[in-house]
Amino acid sequence: MARKTVGIRDVAAAAGVSVTTVSHILNDTPHARASDETRKKVRDAAASLGYGPNRMAQSLRTQRSAMIGLLSEDIATTPHAGMIIKGAEETARKHDYTLVIINTDKDANTQSKRRDVDALLERQVDGILYATMYHRAVSLPPRLFEIPAVLIDSTDRTGLVPCTIPDEQGGARTAVTALVDAGHRRIGFVTNTDDVPATHGRLQGYRDALRAAAITYDPSLVAAQESEAAGGYKAAMELLARDGRPTALFCYNDRMAMGAYRAANELGLSIPGQLSVVGFDNQTLIAEGLHPGLTTVALPHYEMGAWAVQTLIRLIEGHDEEKLLADKPTILACPLVRRDSVAPPHDSPPGGSDAALTD
Repeated sequence: MARKTVGIRDVAAAAGVSVTTVSHILNDTPHARASDETRKKVRDAAASLGYGPNRMAQSLRTQRSAMIGLLSEDIATTPHAGMIIKGAEETARKHDYTLVIINTDKDANTQSKRRDVDALLERQVDGILYATMYHRAVSLPPRLFEIPAVLIDSTDRTGLVPCTIPDEQGGARTAVTALVDAGHRRIGFVTNTDDVPATHGRLQGYRDALRAAAITYDPSLVAAQESEAAGGYKAAMELLARDGRPTALFCYNDRMAMGAYRAANELGLSIPGQLSVVGFDNQTLIAEGLHPGLTTVALPHYEMGAWAVQTLIRLIEGHDEEKLLADKPTILACPLVRRDSVAPPHDSPPGGSDAALTD
């Protein structure tokens, strides 16, 4: 037996209001007059009957598809940054938008990226999110300027597109301050060799925290290698095998911290008894899998995805465009996630000297 199609008249009858009232409420018609009680009654009736406004009819009326495109450079294939997608998708759904995702290689040529943008435009998306990895400046495909757009974890070289980036400098300052607060004065930095904003921002945050604690910056306590576990191992061995070794290490990311754990183990240094370690990124598979659990700083992936969708919808609806552009980039905080890798220093390292001087 065929299932009866629920229509707007059924909702009106169930709610005890007119068809026009139902239409205004469910389509969020501007300036429609209806009390909160009536609005709730209509929405409850629609939900109980399984009725939703006809999306195609809405599209014809508003000239909008209620779809948002997400063009991602590799992030769809990375488990930790996949939270960007989760934040974007959940926020889009709350606003009755559908997210359409295309993943592209960060090394793809310009023509390939143009085709990806064209593919989203052919699906008549109302706006596009462009998400990248590693917080860098990007050159956007020209057609991206034909439609409302927002960047995630990157900045636009033209300065025309709103964007959100993590507070790399503030996150590093938070990480090192946690070590200072635990009593450490000789803090090494296991850092990255890549010339990207995160490398410079985290070094500056490290220096800021030392300065705030009246600890002299010592460049010999900074060791740079590739930002993987192997690089973290090499850099940590360089710092820990020296005279006057640090009592704590701040690592550029959790992968490098994993290498630092290996170095400490080979040198017979217990964590956190004889060496405290703090990472960056909060890659939970690493941070929770290490023993002891790694104290680290979380990148605001979910928050960046959510902010980007909220901002894009405001642009689509024509709100605050000039203010949005003037206020960019929006920098989101990187909070500390405490686990068990930080403790007060066990004792002063041989030959160590802590000069309580500012830079």
